[in-house]
Amino acid sequence: MVGAEKVELAGAHVTVVGLARSGVAACRLLQAVGARVTVADRKERGELAGILETIDADRVGVMVGPSYEASLDEADLVVISPGVPYRMDALERVRRRGVKVISELELASQFLRNPIVAVTGTNGKSTTVTLIGQFLARSGKSAFVGGNLGTALSEAAAATVEASQAGRPDPYDYFVVEVSSFQLETIERFRPWIAACLNITVDHQDRYASLDEYVMAKHRIFENQTASDYALLNIDDSRVGAFRDSIKANRLGFTRMQSLGSDWDGGTFLDGDRIVTNVTGTRLEICRRGEIRLIGNHNLENVMAAVTYAVLCGCSMQVVRDVLATFPGLEHALEVVRERRGVRFVNDSKGTNVDATLKALESIDQPIWLIAGGRDKGGDFSRLAQALTRRAKGVILIGEAASLMRAAWSGLVEMRNAETLREAVEVAARDASAGDVVLLSPACASFDMFADYQDRGRQFKACVNALAA
Repeated sequence: MVGAEKVELAGAHVTVVGLARSGVAACRLLQAVGARVTVADRKERGELAGILETIDADRVGVMVGPSYEASLDEADLVVISPGVPYRMDALERVRRRGVKVISELELASQFLRNPIVAVTGTNGKSTTVTLIGQFLARSGKSAFVGGNLGTALSEAAAATVEASQAGRPDPYDYFVVEVSSFQLETIERFRPWIAACLNITVDHQDRYASLDEYVMAKHRIFENQTASDYALLNIDDSRVGAFRDSIKANRLGFTRMQSLGSDWDGGTFLDGDRIVTNVTGTRLEICRRGEIRLIGNHNLENVMAAVTYAVLCGCSMQVVRDVLATFPGLEHALEVVRERRGVRFVNDSKGTNVDATLKALESIDQPIWLIAGGRDKGGDFSRLAQALTRRAKGVILIGEAASLMRAAWSGLVEMRNAETLREAVEVAARDASAGDVVLLSPACASFDMFADYQDRGRQFKACVNALAA
């Protein structure tokens, strides 16, 4: 794949498959560089009405519904959104006739001239890239923050192309990109100046044939890097640490439990209760662990990764310390919603897999009423049993995976079923006592009952705030 001939886009027929935000952004970018674009989606026109209104139908072909695959017949290039399975039969037929199939991430990266700093991993990506973005912005650097999180990278690429066409300077000094395994499946040239893998735990086994396949998708973030780039690995995660010997970039580590050996080119680590980094060759103390507002060991790891980027990008260390002392975390990630009658309600809707929920449970010292369930992604719910036994007073189950969870935790903890999220919140509020925490951390995808995890989290907050004082 690497070194494959680049498609000349001006005048080329390009089909964009998948009309989520990344597909719409890819359409805009392709139009900016003169491609003839067709957008395609298996959903019916009625389901896509709001999205189609954002597309110039006079300049873009639209093929939706059951016959959408016909849009691939004349394509010179196919760009797929992350939710589109890259092995689907229609795309395999396209490849057999010599046509490239690439991700929206790959497309966008071809038009960026300033450094890409990218983060992947099963959990913690959004928190880490948000911290990096704040470090850069508050140090006076113009940073795009997006990718799998928020705004698609093609939006930044389109803005860069349009600025170049108008003779204006690039709008961004850095591109801080959250990258999913889905986006990495079909890269060719995507090459971050700094790339990190935060952790790898079992996830997306409804998409991949094995855990090894998922691991290798994550590994691809490093494959085009050279000796002038930086690869940052979580040494405490054995699957991630194993990448070290196959990496061509400068090998950096971060760890909260080990020491950095001589086989690393530097890293960020704990010295007692202080976060310390030596990635520039000089020892630099960042702050004490207790000076970070974020809670949980997993967030300590996210902080160490983000600090490494900040140092390499020349950010002000006082800015870094100020951000760490005040940053409360992301919406839907251990977000405190309300305290009512001595009970704290916490929204961790972003906990879409078993490992994320495990980390949430271990981050809270008070007794927990857990609201869990949704669409199963092939996770091993029995991995939560020990944490639930230690920390949970009860579990309220929702969604498609409720029966699987009940079977995994039978006899360990009190469990109840709820038909709706509102019912789950009301049951938890009724049974919780002062000093308890009601935690929404589903360990599942949201798509059985909600549009996405943000929708789930916002509905949870609305239900909590609707409780009588």
